[in-house]
Amino acid sequence: MTLKRIEPVTHDTYHLVFDRPEEFQYSPGQGVDLYLLKPGWEDEGRPFTPVSLPHEPTLEFVIKSYPDHHGMTEQIGALKAGEDVLIKEPFGAISDQGPGVFIAGGAGITPMIAVLRQRLHEHGTLAGSTLVFANKTEADIIWREKFEAMKGLKTAFVVDQPGASVPQQRLDRDYLRRFVEPGSRCYLCGPPPMMDAVREALHELGVEDHNIVEEGM
Repeated sequence: MTLKRIEPVTHDTYHLVFDRPEEFQYSPGQGVDLYLLKPGWEDEGRPFTPVSLPHEPTLEFVIKSYPDHHGMTEQIGALKAGEDVLIKEPFGAISDQGPGVFIAGGAGITPMIAVLRQRLHEHGTLAGSTLVFANKTEADIIWREKFEAMKGLKTAFVVDQPGASVPQQRLDRDYLRRFVEPGSRCYLCGPPPMMDAVREALHELGVEDHNIVEEGM
């Protein structure tokens, strides 16, 4: 699979556009293991979620790079157009199960991008859905303008650090009760500590496990 272009999304996140293999099929929200075809990296597959839709001619990803880890995401950030990668069969637990509250932390937003885009494509609106998106800083917010422009989608951005134009706020029970009711369907993806805390808060708000659609990072 050949990289057509790579462009920055935030200071440490990249949008990668590949030629999509004709035989490759997936559902919005599913991830794939991606392998770099570079010496020493061929066996270092990592899971990433396409943000493109199955009917589109390209396969696209939004990937956060962690240069200080000196790992695969640093290598991905250094990819250039024309380089090839390998992907394996799709997998994942997040899929479109109707309108709901989409709760994401950091790079955990990526499975939700395709689900939201697919719903918007099929229904023309995201009325009845809310995105609650937590990040360390305001500069880390991926696709903020795109989310705010999605018809019908309510958005709530929060950050860990003070001094931003959005609230400094944890995703605790008292905050989430603004968006969540006992019967709400909740989509959840983010770092494990964040997911554990949010899941507990959702339970306290009366949300049952069968209404929590989640994917770990």
